[in-house]
Amino acid sequence: MTYSSDSPHGSEQPREEPSGRPGERPFGEGSPYAALQNVMSNAAWQVLVTAGLVAIALGIMVLAWPAASLTVVGALFGAYLLISGIFQLAGAFGAHIPRHLRVLSFITGALSVLLGLLCFRGPAQSILLLALWIGFAWLIRGVMQTATAISGEGIPARGWQVFLGLLTIVAGIILIVAPFGSITALTVVAGIWLIALGIIEIMHGIQLRMHLGGGAPRAEHRGLHFPFRSQPHPQA
Repeated sequence: MTYSSDSPHGSEQPREEPSGRPGERPFGEGSPYAALQNVMSNAAWQVLVTAGLVAIALGIMVLAWPAASLTVVGALFGAYLLISGIFQLAGAFGAHIPRHLRVLSFITGALSVLLGLLCFRGPAQSILLLALWIGFAWLIRGVMQTATAISGEGIPARGWQVFLGLLTIVAGIILIVAPFGSITALTVVAGIWLIALGIIEIMHGIQLRMHLGGGAPRAEHRGLHFPFRSQPHPQA
């Protein structure tokens, strides 16, 4: 508490200072920081609900038209291979790349460009390459996970790690041996997963809105208020 001597009689009148540390702005309900926090919270549940609705719509589309969904995914996969291959080819001639790695980068870039062009020849080629790509990736990951779990004695949940590694190996082999049937089943699983994920996101958004008390901004938060206002000094 400090004293002010600007009264007409020169007497020192007590003047209250804002609570908190010196130079620190209050974080009360009427402060602009609380209003900003309220706006961000309201936007959070709206984003969750919107993302959930989009995921459900995509899941329904994938389940209703699995062949068309595979065609679109295959085309996107071909575009990804083509663009990544071009960047790898360009990076192979960079000065920062060691000389012994330039040949490897050039070969992988050229192979990616070739596979990307093959994807645009037809939906069958793109789906086949996508299934083989996922199958080999799962196979390599499963082998590495199983080997790491077997060799590491202090790994937590070691048995589950070995089981998941073996399961990933089997899934990769199935995709490589029967790519078309496996990728179709994987598409159905992806559609169901998208619908389940959308329902979970919507439930989280509704719970967040209920936690915020309906999501409607309070009346005192609609405008920005200045926490410090000049108060008239008491007159004698």
